[in-house]
Amino acid sequence: MPIKACADKLKNEVEMFGKNFERFVPGLTPASVAFDLLTLVPDYEEADEPAAPVEAKKDEKVDPTKIAKKHGKAASKSTGLKYQFQIMRSMGVPNEEIHLFADSMHWLYYFPPKTIEDLKLLGLHVDWRRSFITTDVNPYFDSFVRWQFNTLRNQAQPKVKFGERYTIYSPLDGQPCMDHDRASGEGVGVQEYTGIKLQVLLDDLASVPVDKRDKVKDVPVGQYLTSPDISAALKGKNLYLVAATLRPETMYGQTNCYVGVDLEYGIYLANPKEAWICTQRAAKNMSFQGLLGPVRGALCKIGSLKGSDLVGVPLKAPLAQYSKVYTLPMEGVLATKGTGVVTSVPSDSPDDYITMQDLIKKSSYYNVQLKWVEPFMPPKPIIQTPNFGNMAAVAAVEKLNIKSQKDKAQLAAAKEMVYKEGFYSGVMLVGQFKGK
Repeated sequence: MPIKACADKLKNEVEMFGKNFERFVPGLTPASVAFDLLTLVPDYEEADEPAAPVEAKKDEKVDPTKIAKKHGKAASKSTGLKYQFQIMRSMGVPNEEIHLFADSMHWLYYFPPKTIEDLKLLGLHVDWRRSFITTDVNPYFDSFVRWQFNTLRNQAQPKVKFGERYTIYSPLDGQPCMDHDRASGEGVGVQEYTGIKLQVLLDDLASVPVDKRDKVKDVPVGQYLTSPDISAALKGKNLYLVAATLRPETMYGQTNCYVGVDLEYGIYLANPKEAWICTQRAAKNMSFQGLLGPVRGALCKIGSLKGSDLVGVPLKAPLAQYSKVYTLPMEGVLATKGTGVVTSVPSDSPDDYITMQDLIKKSSYYNVQLKWVEPFMPPKPIIQTPNFGNMAAVAAVEKLNIKSQKDKAQLAAAKEMVYKEGFYSGVMLVGQFKGK
């Protein structure tokens, strides 16, 4: 995989700069070439200087809901060069031969003889007649490996079984892409989320004529979702907004869900009875996990819309204490995090609570109706904590004197305090696990 990643990078550079890189201009960093963990497209905008290693601080506070790596492997391997062909030049490979390395097989025949030569110069005594390549390029070794695994798998009590696990995966190569295999993005790990399906109440929307509905920026609520084309595509199917959460135990306190008004969302067929709304990045990830669509990696998209098209749309949230909640706007929702849909629990999330307060104070600015917000405030308690009571988010916001969504630093501190307290010391006040 490291060889394949470098070969793919070189292939792209040959297309950009020519066979001998004659079109290369020093200092060029094309913004059109971006890195994506899923597709392994190289990133040519990495820093000129090697990344500094991440040092673990003595009194560093750790968010228990996040996975973080603290090593500096990427920094230790960095050359400070932006392009793969530059790295090959620095290794002494003639410029006119570099394009050959765009074929990953060429690496297997070029470097082993060089390595043997260097080891001989070191005086290493090795019987090189016994050396061989341990990949499927060597059909004899490949046959041996297949025989060994099939033998272990076909035992009366199988010694090995085929299974799946969550990992960074490369569709380009059709296999997992481990940390040390990537052309870029080292240190990025898997983050597991729980998906929450909030059903769009299409019948409620359709029961009100378009010209009689509330409006968001002069557009009737749910106009796109009830348009003839989308209605025909959704016939016989339930439509869901799929939110990603790290705290599924708080779903008893849902009062609404948030979207980014300027983000692009898609409507994707999940199965014959359901369609899901999320960002394309999330849909692609879920399709490779077998969650979205019948064919892994293939998306069936039936519509595209902006977050503003979802504001005011009524929903049915699982485990919520309300029969109906609404989709509301939120600042800072990212298309690159989760699904782009954020479920809201203002009793235990400072960000959710202060956003609800902002929406009430500036309803016209955010283009929301107060009836979508006020009936759900103040929030209902769901978790008892030792230091923040049963309204942890409210207590933290008041303690840090947070006034709006603009107070990013205070909100981050409040989130850390509240999440840590609830995660380690919280006691459920409602639901199946009440008292635990």
